[in-house]
Amino acid sequence: MTAIEFPTSDKATGDDLRDQVRGAARRAREASAELAQTTRGAKDALLQDVADELVKRAPEILEANERDVAAARESGMTEALIDRLVLSTGRVEAMADGLRTVAGLPDPVGEVQRGQVLPNGVQLRQVRVPLGVVGIVYEGRPNVTVDAAGLTLKSGNAVLLRGSSSAESSNTALVRVLRDVVARHGLPTDAVQLLPCHDRASVHHLITARGLVDVVIPRGGAGLISAVVEQATVPAIETGVGNCHVYVDSSADLDMALRILLNSKARRPSVCNSAETFLVHADIAEEFLPRAIAALGEAGVAVHGDEQVVAVGGPNVVPATDEDWDTEYLSLDIAAAVVESLPAAVEHIREHGSGHTEAIVTSDFRASQRFTSQVDAAAVMVNASTAFTDGGEFGMGAEIGISTQKLHSRGPMGLPELTSTKWVAFGDGHVRPGSAPAKPGS
Repeated sequence: MTAIEFPTSDKATGDDLRDQVRGAARRAREASAELAQTTRGAKDALLQDVADELVKRAPEILEANERDVAAARESGMTEALIDRLVLSTGRVEAMADGLRTVAGLPDPVGEVQRGQVLPNGVQLRQVRVPLGVVGIVYEGRPNVTVDAAGLTLKSGNAVLLRGSSSAESSNTALVRVLRDVVARHGLPTDAVQLLPCHDRASVHHLITARGLVDVVIPRGGAGLISAVVEQATVPAIETGVGNCHVYVDSSADLDMALRILLNSKARRPSVCNSAETFLVHADIAEEFLPRAIAALGEAGVAVHGDEQVVAVGGPNVVPATDEDWDTEYLSLDIAAAVVESLPAAVEHIREHGSGHTEAIVTSDFRASQRFTSQVDAAAVMVNASTAFTDGGEFGMGAEIGISTQKLHSRGPMGLPELTSTKWVAFGDGHVRPGSAPAKPGS
């Protein structure tokens, strides 16, 4: 894959664009200082109001989205990517419901993580505090605009949104609603800002605004995520590349396995928790593969199979290449292979997985234990679809992203993951014993 480059300057817009992005970051930093002091009640009321306003102004949002979708189709964008871009009344209502759920969640800010009274009487506490200014770089998914804003506002952070040009009209309409409601509640509108999206240099200026931006989170394809993580001087959280697997063990209930496989792949193939490979234990391959291939074919899924899968045949089966095992299709395609054992399945996942979500279908408790302990991923499912790796499904209301790294968080990132901690010590004139400072001239 060719790496994405974020140019540092442009003859016509370089300096102006840099100043524009850094100016937005400075305003966000000022806004974040006020947000950090905002009470939970005020933040919850704000999010409830935003949710209501989104539903009320859905026609305005959908009209803007239609312009984006029409332009995307004219440009030849794939249907899988258009599916990410399209909004509907139902999707707007789902965004609003996500905000209402976030409003009902506990506020992590101020939560005491641990504390003690030291032997000398000093009271020591470690408390959660907002990160400050969060930058989000994402591709054509307008729902990210609302999810990110809702989570950052609730956790006391300001957000800088750098969406893609393909969703410019949609994002503009959504941010207009957000800022209107923020202003109505007497909070700084610069807590939510949309950055320019037509020049890749704006991404560079965001991810290198060290001292102004506290963390940047990329959401999108592998190229975008790698480019941000590798080029950022601001701390970055790696998210979302999802080469997810479903392993059907020898003891699996095959009806259950078929339901889980179809839901993992075909429910919404353009998202990062969609299954991209399924592995079948050799002991049940003869019985399960024909059923799986046929069912996937009925769902419009092409199967890129190894030799044993190709031998079963089917109009939707093509031979797999070496690249297929490492591919995040984000489309109605899936790779398939037969493995001799559970350890062989684990080894395949270790070699080709992205650390996002892995699933096993089994009725053997010991097999499930081995799989969950040996597979290294942010989420491991036992007899459940990979589609469950989602902030909403995990009770977070929404997610800022799904982290596939191990620091500072891992898996779906909700409110607690948008905070850091500080130590607070309460004394009463306490001083630390030690030797006195040397006298001048001694």
